[in-house]
This record gives sequence, structure tokens and C-alpha cells, in this order.
Amino acid sequence: MATTINPVTFIKEVRTELAKVIWPNRQETIKLTLVVILVSLGIGLYIGGLDIIFVKLTELLIKR
Repeated sequence: MATTINPVTFIKEVRTELAKVIWPNRQETIKLTLVVILVSLGIGLYIGGLDIIFVKLTELLIKR
């Protein structure tokens, strides 16, 4: 059975937990953002390349 928590108590607990978080600095945030962008671009290019290959193969098979 779930217990009911007073909203004020909940907010205090949230603030306490957020104070424990180790937040990344600006340089780390920029570096990790670039990694995410580059990996996303790489995966997008890979999937796009596969799409082009499969479209060409499908066209060859349909024309026969």
C-alpha cells in the first residue's frame, strides 16, 4: 500500500537529493554534447547508407 507524503516534505527531500548530484561543468557538458551529436550523425549516415543500398537492390529486383 502506498504511503501519502506531504507535498512540502516531498519538495524538501527533492532539494536534498538534488544537492547530492555532481553536476558536470561547462567544458564537460560541451564535450559530451559534441559526442552525442557526432554519434547521432554517424548512425544517421550509416542508416541512410543502408537505406540507399536497399532501395537500389529493390529497384534492381523489381526491374527483372
